[in-house]
Amino acid sequence: MLDQEKIVKIVESCGVSFYDTEVANEFDKRIFRLYITSKEGISLDKCAEISRILSPIFDLEPPLEGEYLFEVSSPGIERKLTKPEHFTASIGEKVKVKLNSKEKFIGLLESFADNVACVRVENELKQISLNEIESIRTYFEW
Repeated sequence: MLDQEKIVKIVESCGVSFYDTEVANEFDKRIFRLYITSKEGISLDKCAEISRILSPIFDLEPPLEGEYLFEVSSPGIERKLTKPEHFTASIGEKVKVKLNSKEKFIGLLESFADNVACVRVENELKQISLNEIESIRTYFEW
């Protein structure tokens, strides 16, 4: 199996940044998704380029065992925050938070340090340890 470090190097050699990977099950199919980002945005052409480069490599060193589909995508405007660098890059953005206690709220991510996110919800600043978070993603008000 191809390790993530090699995938990151290949993605970065194409002029974009690695964001994350995800294994999803949709319509009885397993999908290995590779998310990429760039300050200039991600085009379909860039996704196709990276897919063309990685597909033959995955034929030899698959990222998953068994059958799967491979997709390259932008994480989107509302993206999951799963790594410390995701939090740092999202400071100043609105986030939707679901805690392990099932409490949910939307607020502004003001800072992130030592695995603690500071989220302003109205007039209250909530300090939340990563191990308290069930899920968190950036939030866009339509």
